[in-house]
Amino acid sequence: MNDVIKRSNSAAFSRHALLRLLVGIAASAAMFSVQAESSESALLGSKLTPLGGEVAASSSGDIPAWTAPAPQGAGWNYGQVRGDYWKFKGDKPLYSLDSNNLAQYASKLAPGQLELFKKIPGYRMDVYPSRRTCGAPDFVVENTKQNVGFAKLDAAGVALEEAHVPGIPFPVPKTGAEVMWNMKMRYRGVGVEIPRTISGISPRKGGEWLRQSTDTLFFTPWGKKGSALFSSVGRLENATYFNFQEPPALAGQAAVQTAVAGEQATTFYYFPGQRRVRRMPSYSYDAPQIGLDNQYTVDEANVFFGAMDRFDWKLVGKQELLVPYNAFGAYNTAAKVETFASNDSIAPQSRRYELHRVWVVEANVRQGMRHQAPKRLFYIDEDSWNALLAVDYDKQGQIWKVREGFSVPVYETGACDVEAQVQYNLIDGRFLFDMTSVGAGKNDIRWITDETGNARLKRDFFTSDNLRAISER
Repeated sequence: MNDVIKRSNSAAFSRHALLRLLVGIAASAAMFSVQAESSESALLGSKLTPLGGEVAASSSGDIPAWTAPAPQGAGWNYGQVRGDYWKFKGDKPLYSLDSNNLAQYASKLAPGQLELFKKIPGYRMDVYPSRRTCGAPDFVVENTKQNVGFAKLDAAGVALEEAHVPGIPFPVPKTGAEVMWNMKMRYRGVGVEIPRTISGISPRKGGEWLRQSTDTLFFTPWGKKGSALFSSVGRLENATYFNFQEPPALAGQAAVQTAVAGEQATTFYYFPGQRRVRRMPSYSYDAPQIGLDNQYTVDEANVFFGAMDRFDWKLVGKQELLVPYNAFGAYNTAAKVETFASNDSIAPQSRRYELHRVWVVEANVRQGMRHQAPKRLFYIDEDSWNALLAVDYDKQGQIWKVREGFSVPVYETGACDVEAQVQYNLIDGRFLFDMTSVGAGKNDIRWITDETGNARLKRDFFTSDNLRAISER
């Protein structure tokens, strides 16, 4: 009997010891997690910039160390050409890249960029001194710091669940999806108003240019000054309104779209010929955008736009690349479209390239899903989290499309943003540019930091009922 009691006591002791061991391991893991988060938070503003970029210069010195940029655009007022007031407007190219010296700089180019030199006759890139001009307001910096260890994705790992906003959710990212959400949540104020976008698609052989302009508005309610939770705005990533101004065949057509994190965007479209608003349930992902000759899908806008659930997102790492940066040419409201774009590419003098560190993310279509481009590469700026470059592959594994986002410092916000972009379709031999303000005159892009008094920066503006009310004529 005593032996039985001893064995029983021994088993109980073993269970208690195991329980204490497991509790100890869990406590240690929790403490390690807290210490790691504390360490990462301490890095921000020291070894890392307030938004998570590396402060140090590159080993070559070609990328300078980051210092908080002083206010830029001194003397600028809305309606004046932005590039004319930029601090470094007098910069001259360090060198030009063409087919003759391509091999010398190939390691600083993405695969899609190398293809541009092969496929476009006379293609050239002018490379300028690297200027780290992207900062952020104090409240964005503070929210970003609070997000370390707090911000989280949903259970599927592809949609932002919660974060302090406006701020970068994952300044020290661990996954490709986290990098992409940093791009989506970069600070741009509460809205971006583009009274007259200028877009164009190069002609088919023997054809003519397709030109478009729209009145466009983006609403980002989480961008309000101060601090809030992403959930407090219903996890609304953005809302969009656009109304075609030209060509005549599309004039008067308009749409509103709302994108909630983790959900397919909801789109309502107004057709003036029918005087009706219709819901477009499939206007997302790789659906062709209306009126753009099947050259441009919904999720190619702004380099990448929309839900992320059709892809697995792999964080490849960081790379030093020659990317569009401080590229004011696409925002020159006084320029002529004819000098901005040739039949083959954006004119070299309207593009500016600099050497910067970028995060590289590889997206591959998930099993059971479909997409026109089963593999994509995205290149995200370490300082601003702007998407500067994307490369799409077709189903045969060939490079198909190359997108470049033209990043500029925004005088209204103190941050940098990308609105204008170019996309090259290397299989069709055509290209398009979108969301530029080239030749728009006084109708420049306006970044809005305070929604007070703006009736369009309200959630109920982006409804089917309101679209019908403001569109009928």
